[in-house]
Amino acid sequence: MQTEIPINNFYTVAFYNLENLFDFREDPSVFDNSFLPNSERNWTKKRYEQKIFKLGQVISQIGEASDEKIPTIIGLAEVENKLVLHDLTQSKHLRHHNYGFVHFDSKDERGVDVALLYDRDVFTVGHTQTYSVYLEKDLGVQDYTRDILLVTGILNKETVHFIVNHWPSRGEGMEISALKRLAAAKELKTIVDLLTAQDETAKIVVMGDFNDNPTNESLQYLSNQTALFNTMETLRSYSRGSLNHHSNWHLFDQILISTNFFETKANHLKFDKSDIFDPQFLKQYKGRFKGRPFRTFVGTKYKGGFSDHFPVYLRLKSVTL
Repeated sequence: MQTEIPINNFYTVAFYNLENLFDFREDPSVFDNSFLPNSERNWTKKRYEQKIFKLGQVISQIGEASDEKIPTIIGLAEVENKLVLHDLTQSKHLRHHNYGFVHFDSKDERGVDVALLYDRDVFTVGHTQTYSVYLEKDLGVQDYTRDILLVTGILNKETVHFIVNHWPSRGEGMEISALKRLAAAKELKTIVDLLTAQDETAKIVVMGDFNDNPTNESLQYLSNQTALFNTMETLRSYSRGSLNHHSNWHLFDQILISTNFFETKANHLKFDKSDIFDPQFLKQYKGRFKGRPFRTFVGTKYKGGFSDHFPVYLRLKSVTL
């Protein structure tokens, strides 16, 4: 009698902050003056097309090389509009794959949003929605940041909820900005609570650039107040992270999951592993910044690289008998 051999189907879920993916055309509705051909950055059509090419090259490779598959889901941060997403999906390394995208314009003051790329051959989108994070400046004036994006769909015959985030930066200083990221964490908890109230077995994947490390208050709040598990909590070290600031490595880019991804059930998605995607070609190869992300810009100085962040990813598997 022949014994059936289990077949592992793997799916890569990734997140990538693209470092200011603006087009080169002026849009009066957003603050894109720094990314125009006549700006200090000299953001020309040629430079834009080169960045699109490079980012497509990276996205096509995220994950385990042994899988020989493109990532199924990619959450993105710092995209200006649908045009740049269209150009990205039609770039050399992605155009022959069937990528779709979900994007909504937010009221972010910099004019950048989050988005989701997905392989239409594998993932079917059902419901999409955005949630605003209410913030205030001095004197009670409303402050705007990126919306939180929810995309619900079918993957491997299971309903999965993907939530994409890009929380407020540390530009205003740690004390003030930490309160804003905590506000974003509380809004995210509300979304998770809504999903689990509708279905206590809901499978949820939360990803983003949180502008905090796993040990900071906002991420600890999520770990303590929800059933989410941070798959990347142990990946940061003295010599490794998803970005480097003032010679210190940080892991602002993270992916969290509901704990039912640890359950072993036939034909159900299960967490396999997570990692930072930081191959050599994404790094500065010489000089004082050797080993750090090869950026597009340092300030206004053009470097011609990929992004100031490395992508992060996790792998889900489904065992079929």
